[in-house]
Amino acid sequence: MKATYGDTVLAEAPQSDLVRIEGNWYWPPVSLAEGELEKSPTPYRCPWKGDAQYWHVGHGADRLEDGAWSYPEPIPSSFERVGTDYSGYVAFDPRVTISD
Repeated sequence: MKATYGDTVLAEAPQSDLVRIEGNWYWPPVSLAEGELEKSPTPYRCPWKGDAQYWHVGHGADRLEDGAWSYPEPIPSSFERVGTDYSGYVAFDPRVTISD
């Protein structure tokens, strides 16, 4: 599968490497394109996953603020609910194109 924003590939991996949580695909850190995500200071805490890290995607005029998020250190009890450890996996805003 591939995540793109405009002409920029943000992540690419086989579907079997991704994790589906609440309707969003989460991509393993190794599948992310280097230099395409920039940390955002936006805070968010999910009651059952923990503290999120938001990311800006794209560059210049094509930049999508807070266009991705991850849980660097999820609440351990969430692993049972999700079915796997998804620490650091990244999900994308619906404006990012996900394709097979």
